[in-house]
Amino acid sequence: MSLPTVCYRCKRRYRDDYRARCACGEPVWFDHESTAFDLSSHRDETGMWRHAELLPIDVPDGIATAAGDTPLIRSRRLDEVAGCRVYVKDEGENPTGSYKDRGSAVAVPQAIQQGTDVVGTVSYGNMALSTAAHAASLGCECVVLVPADISPGRLELIAQYGPTILRVEGDYSKLYDEALQLTRDLPISFLLSDAPGRISGYKTALFEIYDSLYPEIPDAIALPASSGGFASGVWRGILDLQHAGVIDSPPRLYLIQTAASDPITRAYTADQDEVSALAPDAVGETIAHSIGNPDPPSGTRALTAVGETGGAVCSVTDDEIRDATRQFAQRGGFCVEPASATPLAGVRHLTRRGEIDEDETVVLLPTGTGFKELGTGTASIQTETVSRTALSSRLESLLSS
Repeated sequence: MSLPTVCYRCKRRYRDDYRARCACGEPVWFDHESTAFDLSSHRDETGMWRHAELLPIDVPDGIATAAGDTPLIRSRRLDEVAGCRVYVKDEGENPTGSYKDRGSAVAVPQAIQQGTDVVGTVSYGNMALSTAAHAASLGCECVVLVPADISPGRLELIAQYGPTILRVEGDYSKLYDEALQLTRDLPISFLLSDAPGRISGYKTALFEIYDSLYPEIPDAIALPASSGGFASGVWRGILDLQHAGVIDSPPRLYLIQTAASDPITRAYTADQDEVSALAPDAVGETIAHSIGNPDPPSGTRALTAVGETGGAVCSVTDDEIRDATRQFAQRGGFCVEPASATPLAGVRHLTRRGEIDEDETVVLLPTGTGFKELGTGTASIQTETVSRTALSSRLESLLSS
């Protein structure tokens, strides 16, 4: 039996297994809450499934159970960069290296339980990897739609899990709506960025933050924003904890975008209630390609989450992202992809303009590992060569300088 879905905005309810959007145009999520939820009763268990009573399916078998349970690390040397007390929730330690595993761990087995034999997604990055991996672990066929000009390196990463990969010519940005229609027309379930099952999985990151800090409560949470799906999931987690009486007031949500493609930031700055798609000539190139979404399907829901929690949205440049990536590595010991460095760069902006105080606790959510971005052999690395016989004297000179 499927759970009902509900629109966060107009509250319309549905009993359609494959519905992703409301008639009003906004995305839906599962209408599933529990008043019996108690953080302290879960501390001896592991994995995202210790919060199963707040998820729409029972625990599945396979790799799906490995998602979640990522570390929350107090990173004092990053305080100097961010200007506040920093914790890092490292989502790069999920099975395929990103937070997408939380969503796939719920959405893929749920689709199978609803009777589908084939799942699919529209992605050439983390969501493609995650969906294909979870489908493989559960013996389900998977189809991945990628752009025709996808790089060989990305194809290799996706192909290791054995999905059918279709290069799609034409306007790749139009595939979101077309995939929703294909789910209704064909025996395939496309699990897109804001599928209700994914949102349910994403909210477990919020539960784990509270698990780890309990009984302390973070003042704010900062995360990258692209489609708005992860922000929606974190907000839904906040609402669940409020409904269960675990927290009274929510942490402020800060969403960080790349300045090259920042429709949510523009809507926030203009004090608008809805996010509009950017015109093609308003979109630039960025190293944070995974969040360069000019038409986020859950953008308005993410913007609403910011407003409801008293947070903010800001954008950062590629140079700021590069610097934050280095700071994550050299001060925190974290290897993050460029999009995942944006929360650190964004929080530095927010503290400098007085929106975050230096004594406040902020959880940064880097969403994916940087290791998948490395190993191309194209980076410029400064080194020197020294003979073994001269090694001691060279070290001595370095230590005395």
